Amino acid sequence: MTQSTLTAFFGWMAVIHIGVLLFATVMIYGLRGWVADVHARITGVEKDTLAPLYFQWLGTYKLLIFVFALVPWLALTIM
Repeated sequence: MTQSTLTAFFGWMAVIHIGVLLFATVMIYGLRGWVADVHARITGVEKDTLAPLYFQWLGTYKLLIFVFALVPWLALTIM
């Protein structure tokens, strides 16, 4: 694998994951009532408890995107 192939791979991986993160954020906060109802029924967690869990999940996912997609892409781009 060449450096340009790896750079393209990590770049597209970052773009896809950022798109998924944006979609999830819009769905969670745009359709908050419906999403919370569905998740409360599926998991048995109370609706009041779900908001901090959503925030924690989105933050963790964003951090993982930075660590495993954006930083390797940036490092390969700088090289």
